Amino acid sequence: MSSALTTADSRNRLLDLLARGGARYRLLHHAPQGRTDLASTLRGHSLDQAAKSLVIRVALSSKRRRYVIAVVPGDRRVDLPAVNALYAGREASFAARDVAERLTGCVSGSIMPLSFDPDLDVIADPDLLAHEEIFFNTGRLDESVALRTECYRTLVAPRVEAIAGRGA
Repeated sequence: MSSALTTADSRNRLLDLLARGGARYRLLHHAPQGRTDLASTLRGHSLDQAAKSLVIRVALSSKRRRYVIAVVPGDRRVDLPAVNALYAGREASFAARDVAERLTGCVSGSIMPLSFDPDLDVIADPDLLAHEEIFFNTGRLDESVALRTECYRTLVAPRVEAIAGRGA
C-alpha cells in the first residue's frame, strides 16, 4: 500500500479530480457529522442517496489480505459475505479504524467512495448508482459533495456489484 494520506491531501485530491474531470457537483458545508442518517438530514436528501463507504478487510489466506472500499446506499448495510465472495476470501470484516483512516486519508465517518491508492479497490452497489445524484463527505465531517452519479461513474469507475444487505 502507498504512504498514508492526510485528510487535507484526500480532500484536495478529490476536488482536483472533480475539477479536472469537469464533474457537476456542489460543495455543502454543515455541522460536523459522521453518522450517515444524520448527515443526510443536514444535507437535505434521502438516505438512499448517501454513499455510505466502509473499508473492508478480506482475508485471502492466513498471511494475505485485501482492503476494499465498499459503497452502499445510506439506508443499507454492507453484505460482508458478498464482498468476501467477490475475492474468494476466507473472511471479510470491517477494517480497524486506524487502518481505514490511514488507507483513505479520511476521518472515520467521512470516508469517500473512491480511492487514491491503486491497491484499494472500490466496489459500489448498483442501487446507489440508480440515483441522479449521490452525496458523501469530503474526508471531513463538516463538508460534503453532491455529485452527479454519471460523473462519479466516469471519474471513479468503481466495480459495480450487489454488495448491499438490508437495513442500515
